[in-house]
Amino acid sequence: MDRLTPLLTQFTLRAGVFYTGNICGVHDFREDSMRGHIHLVRRGAAKMIGASGEVISITEPTILFLPRPDTHRLIADDQAGADVVCGTIQFGGGGSNPISDSLPNVVLVALAALPGVEALLRLMLDEAFSEQCGSQAALDRLCEVLMIRLLRHCIDQGLTQSGTLAGLADSRLAKALTAMHADPARNWELTEMADLAGMSRARFAARFREVTGETPVDYLASWRVMAAQRLLKQGLQLKHVAYDVGYGSAGALSRVFVRKLGSTPAAWLKGQQQR
Repeated sequence: MDRLTPLLTQFTLRAGVFYTGNICGVHDFREDSMRGHIHLVRRGAAKMIGASGEVISITEPTILFLPRPDTHRLIADDQAGADVVCGTIQFGGGGSNPISDSLPNVVLVALAALPGVEALLRLMLDEAFSEQCGSQAALDRLCEVLMIRLLRHCIDQGLTQSGTLAGLADSRLAKALTAMHADPARNWELTEMADLAGMSRARFAARFREVTGETPVDYLASWRVMAAQRLLKQGLQLKHVAYDVGYGSAGALSRVFVRKLGSTPAAWLKGQQQR
């Protein structure tokens, strides 16, 4: 069962590596409301200080991922420094999304916990210091692979706080969630979802809300609206989008759209185009 691919199809992962090399001293990063920040410390010691003053000390090769980064800084020794890779991570159009919203403010994972990642890092370093054409594009794609490895680890190890990834980390709920993600237009009944999870209706509904923070019906509606957003941005007409995501009419989708997002599909799309 592939739990991640439907998510990454809906919310396209894009990475942008903006620095690879040695850092010394203090390096500040601004708050970013549209993208996550990833800092990979491959060699040397470093500290990250957050906006509220919290300090994270890094003493071994580590990936530091901030899904919703506030202002923060990296500090390395003035003499020895630290070898790092720094980049931005964006899911879909950026901003709030079920992937980053499911993770804690800081994800800290030792590279030793990610099997096979050393080979990936060697490729990244080769591209970083290469003068070959396309090296930046290759470096960005390799960072995306690294991010998929990290998300896989977060799901497998339960490094989630709620929401979609927390649901996918639950072996029973994951079966129902994956099916809903793959076919949101289906007329899903609670009994059918519970059967996929191998649970009673009552137990499934309670467990689903406990883990994801939403009822199964509300979660499905949210997923359908997010699928509709992607299709609308592609230029499809509202009446066709409504049918594709499981609603019988444009009016039915519009009502759910307003309930979930506070605006009509037309108003939301206009705001996206203006942005």
